[in-house]
Amino acid sequence: MKTRNLAAGVAAVACSLVMVGGAAHAATGAAPKFKAPEIFGKTFQADPGHDFTKGIHSRRDGILRGWITDVQSDGTAEYEPIKWRPGKETEGYFVGPPEGDVMAYASPIAKKAVYLSAFGCSTRTAFMTVDRRTGLGNKSCSRSVLVKRAAKTRVPSLITVYKGQIVKVQEIYTP
Repeated sequence: MKTRNLAAGVAAVACSLVMVGGAAHAATGAAPKFKAPEIFGKTFQADPGHDFTKGIHSRRDGILRGWITDVQSDGTAEYEPIKWRPGKETEGYFVGPPEGDVMAYASPIAKKAVYLSAFGCSTRTAFMTVDRRTGLGNKSCSRSVLVKRAAKTRVPSLITVYKGQIVKVQEIYTP
């Protein structure tokens, strides 16, 4: 009898924590958990319903395997999907859409965007900061580091878009 009451009590506490957590999540405006794409996927991710003929604009909410191709002075980033191309002499490399393909998006980088680098935050002392299990960056760097790095080079990343803004960029480690 006591075990049943204890189980019911634990279930009630867990349920209330989930409800409170959901309310806290909604109150902070944090991005929900999206299903991540295959990190080394060999096809470009689709964006159902996106009309590329209507000019460059934000992708739907979710996570895109891609890279930032440009950052404008107002903090808007242009980005495109990427796919893994296995190599013959190396493991492979990421590629973007072919020349002339208009598969690109643009979204502002959120003021509190999370940037997880695979190479550290400093360009002077770059060292690997990677989750060895996933191959994804795990060193939290500032938004300004993200903007500077994205302006200089295309870094394969998982780009999370929520409510039309880039809220998280997590680099994919490629040797």
